[in-house]
Amino acid sequence: MLPELLTIAEAAAALRLKPSTIRAWILDRRIPFCKIGRLVRIRRADVEGLIAASVIPSKARVSQ
Repeated sequence: MLPELLTIAEAAAALRLKPSTIRAWILDRRIPFCKIGRLVRIRRADVEGLIAASVIPSKARVSQ
């Protein structure tokens, strides 16, 4: 189980992306983040929500 607040590297690993992609998304405000002093953290729930929002359902097969 992931901790509640993730580093950029941990969020990138969970999404299997490069940390530079996560940093770019933060700059573009494409992913919510928390700034604690100089530290940037991403909530685990936001990473899971990003995954859930990105799911594309399969097409239903038509029986003949």
